[in-house]
Amino acid sequence: MALNPQLFPNGMPIPFTNEMFVLVRHGVEFEVDKIPGSQGGRVKAWGIIYLSNIRMVFVASRPVGNFFAFDMPLLYVHDEKFNQPIFHCNNISGQVEPVVPENEHRALYSTHSFKILFKEGGCGTFVPLFLNLIASVRRYNQQVNHEPQPRVDPLQAAQTPVDEMMRHAYVDPNDPTKIFLHQPTTESQLRRRTYQSQPVEGSM
Repeated sequence: MALNPQLFPNGMPIPFTNEMFVLVRHGVEFEVDKIPGSQGGRVKAWGIIYLSNIRMVFVASRPVGNFFAFDMPLLYVHDEKFNQPIFHCNNISGQVEPVVPENEHRALYSTHSFKILFKEGGCGTFVPLFLNLIASVRRYNQQVNHEPQPRVDPLQAAQTPVDEMMRHAYVDPNDPTKIFLHQPTTESQLRRRTYQSQPVEGSM
């Protein structure tokens, strides 16, 4: 994960090189733990989820303290589960490993637990696309890297072929998720090359 990734003024995440946005979902509540500076380390916020072939990004409608967005590389997500409780709303829970800055030790960073709660409308479009995409990313990564790598580059996920999956995605009329049939063109020449803090390519 990466706390507070770079965003455009309209709130959309600034894309990485070869990143393809798959969908956007409004009206979700997001919970995550181990956030520095937050009360008890936990944050709960309303906002929007963006899903791409590289990552899932939550962008808060209003900042909660110093928290306004949370970036989860798909290759770092694990133990994801779709939950359908009887008395509460459907949700996805899971864990995500931190994106450790270069020259810093992994032991200084904790694994985060997260939950995405679908409080406005269904999730019949979002959940299958998310689960299929994360499975494809893992499959492709295993084919490319025959041995498990403890610090795999999260941007390797960009090579996963997702076009076919998007073309055949089931669209649930009760799910307000919007699928990107064309990539957003707003300042699309701006691209990031790495998760480390650097100027955005094309911004100079």
